Amino acid sequence: MNGWRRYGIPLSLAVLGGAMVWYGIGRGEMDVVFIKAVNLCMECIGLG
Repeated sequence: MNGWRRYGIPLSLAVLGGAMVWYGIGRGEMDVVFIKAVNLCMECIGLG
C-alpha cells in the first residue's frame, strides 16, 4: 500500500492531466487560449 501512495497516485494524476491536455488540443482549445493570451498581452502593454 505504501508504494501505491508514493508512486501510484501522483503517476495516475500525471497521466490524467496529460490526457486532458491532449483532449483539449484535439478540440482546438489551444488556438482559443493562444488568441486570448495575445489579446491580454496587447491590452496590458498597450500596443493594441
